Amino acid sequence: MNLALKYRPKRLNQLVGQKHLLLPTAPLRLLIESGKLPHTFFYGPPGSGKTTLARIIALVLDRPFYEMNATTIKVEELRKIFKEYSNALQKPLIFIDEVHRLSKNQQEVLLPFMENNSALILGASTQNPYYSMTSAMRSRSHIFELEAISNEAMREYLEYIIKSEKFSVEDKALEFLISSSSGDARAMLNLLESGIAIESPLRIDTLRQIRPYALQAGSSEDDSHYELTSAMIKSIRGSDIDAGLYYLARLIEGGERAEFIARRLAILASEDIGNANPNALNLASSTLNIVKHIGYPEARISLSQLLIYLASSPKSNSAYVAINKAQEAIKNGEIYSIPNHIKTHNKEYLYPHDWGGWVKQEYLSHNFKFYKSRGIGFEKNLLEWREKIVNYRFNN
Repeated sequence: MNLALKYRPKRLNQLVGQKHLLLPTAPLRLLIESGKLPHTFFYGPPGSGKTTLARIIALVLDRPFYEMNATTIKVEELRKIFKEYSNALQKPLIFIDEVHRLSKNQQEVLLPFMENNSALILGASTQNPYYSMTSAMRSRSHIFELEAISNEAMREYLEYIIKSEKFSVEDKALEFLISSSSGDARAMLNLLESGIAIESPLRIDTLRQIRPYALQAGSSEDDSHYELTSAMIKSIRGSDIDAGLYYLARLIEGGERAEFIARRLAILASEDIGNANPNALNLASSTLNIVKHIGYPEARISLSQLLIYLASSPKSNSAYVAINKAQEAIKNGEIYSIPNHIKTHNKEYLYPHDWGGWVKQEYLSHNFKFYKSRGIGFEKNLLEWREKIVNYRFNN
């Protein structure tokens, strides 16, 4: 028995979650149903339905379907498929999983066939393929994000399967199946299948033995997800280390992705600490890179280290306030021309290095004051440095 395979949706209306993509008026759905879907790449957490959606699209469009993986795909295999359908009226649909792993050479092989529509290329990845695809690939395709499936949608799907299979599952076990799977429908059904193979009625204690830790996908539609994240950020902003750690633990135990948490902390490092302690952003960037590669349970240590560092750092939002003011000025139509002497190749430009590092000249025809240093932490050093640079030239 393979529940994930048996209950895999076969129509757009059956797909679990992803309402933002599949509402009757959603662009993706309209493109699919009109038969005018271009080359498209999907990305999102595991178990969110990327492969299932590709298979459904093949059924809706009634196209021959080829499923491949970027880690094992061979150029010769692709060319053989394209040659087979070169004179066919109905072109194939080629689905490539882990599309972010396509090499530059593989992408270049695909390009002419994408250009000539020799096949419809669909791809899937847990990472945004925008950053791994060449500009030529991006210009010939669309990219859509799938979200982790909400708890509500997971529950509806699970209860339907339990009823259909006449399984006996205790209420607490049902809740654990949903919460510990963190928006991954496939993982939820695999855990259910293993549990039922052991006992009936299925108990939470048995499930906890099979899965001691919640998966890391998280649920982007759960209210507590946003509230816990907000509480963690506000605790760090308020320099309360223990409160921040408490909410971090809640997020981890609730199945939130380590990468999501690290991204939020990286934003905080710039927004709330900024140049009061510039190294905060460096550590946040390092942590984000680390958790991408190691995952739970070890990622929790790096997140804890970063959180403690951020909560202990001096706080300044001057960089955040400054860019907001600058953008607001542009939105309000305050557009001024670039002074001629700093335009490209203008001989009247005064090169600061020829003047000891600083020389008085106009860089903008309007006197804006977006930035105001708070003089906190390292920000005070930056203020003093700039004043010394300017005043040195004035006094010498």
